[in-house]
Amino acid sequence: MRVALVNPPWSFEGSIYFGCRAPHLPLELGYCKALLEADGHEVLLADAHLCGTAMADLAAQVAAFGAGMTVVTTAPTYLFWRCAPPELRIPREFLAALGGAGGRTVAVGPHGSATPAVALRKLGADVVVRGECEEVVRILAGATDLARVPAIAYRQGASVAVTGGPHAGAFRDLPALRWPAEWVARHHHHHHRFDCEPSAPGAEVEASRGCPYHCSFCAKLDFRDSYRRRALPPLLEEIDGLAAQGAEYLYFIDEIFLPQRPLLEALVGRGLQFGIQTRIDLWKPEMLDLLGAAGCVSIEAGVESLTEEGRAALDKDCRMSTDDLAERLLYAKRRVPFVQANLIKVADDDAGMVAAWRERLQRGGVWANDPVPLYPYPSSPDYHRLWGAPDDQAWERAHAHYLAQFDRLSDIQEARVAPLAELESACCR
Repeated sequence: MRVALVNPPWSFEGSIYFGCRAPHLPLELGYCKALLEADGHEVLLADAHLCGTAMADLAAQVAAFGAGMTVVTTAPTYLFWRCAPPELRIPREFLAALGGAGGRTVAVGPHGSATPAVALRKLGADVVVRGECEEVVRILAGATDLARVPAIAYRQGASVAVTGGPHAGAFRDLPALRWPAEWVARHHHHHHRFDCEPSAPGAEVEASRGCPYHCSFCAKLDFRDSYRRRALPPLLEEIDGLAAQGAEYLYFIDEIFLPQRPLLEALVGRGLQFGIQTRIDLWKPEMLDLLGAAGCVSIEAGVESLTEEGRAALDKDCRMSTDDLAERLLYAKRRVPFVQANLIKVADDDAGMVAAWRERLQRGGVWANDPVPLYPYPSSPDYHRLWGAPDDQAWERAHAHYLAQFDRLSDIQEARVAPLAELESACCR
């Protein structure tokens, strides 16, 4: 079968989208391509966001390919499945432009994972995958009976059939990804890097998936939840391949980059620089020494609240005091050029205390951000605590709640955030 894998040309006007808006490698589609080609399928991988392809040209490219199945993602990259744009306007626009030319249409991403019937309806797709997508897409490519495919939702007359899910892949044995040389060459962005301007291409890789913690604000219940580590040989093969293509900086998209001595020791001497997202309370000084020696130049560390009560309310399961967290962050800054302490708006955190703590860290070179509001995504424990299991109005409810609660948004968001109905005016109803 011919299968088209599509990352559409994203735009974010009026969106609350928290994630970085620069293009990133679509790892989920890269894994799908590798598994499909291993089964003998012919695959077109199109990343309109990275390549600057217009929507009409993208649809024409897929139509000319003659796909028997077309897969489109509802989030710009696996890196941001946890904080995807709530609106489905861009993937819907692609499917509308494609018409019926792409064969069976399949949507992958957080929307179909959390609210499959809603995603099917809004997108007008034939199938949505629930959870991690690469193994399920592989099965779909050879399936004649959708009822036998795990972790999907699909149209069955006037109703929606759900076969289970969300799916968690084995992950450990995923093959080394290979990207077109021209994609790497145009990947100028170094995600979450602030110590210097990029002088060569960057890239994204994945060493682990999921997280053993269950913080209340994290949208991961329906995808990329359970913690798994990737086997080291294919990961290093992928890293070396990117380096050979000229990449000098890697960003590990892992939900949480835990201390992993074999990987860090393998990176020492490779001459690459990289960034991570992690929890600073999990790192002992000697492992931070190794992290710096391995080439880490950027740490994004989740602290969230500056009181033990606040961290407990967020289910952080943090065993360090606020002072200890500060000292560990300052130690990390002596080993890694850029260190950020992430803070979020917590009701009981005193504004004066937050300002003093931020100033203390900033004097030591650690950037502690102004606390930002968080969106109660349907796949987060916060959503479930507020309203229970997501229903057909889950995304609209979360969006309205967010807009009503906060009159000042984060620095990277639009000055005006539009209501979800306005953003999705072109979606199927």
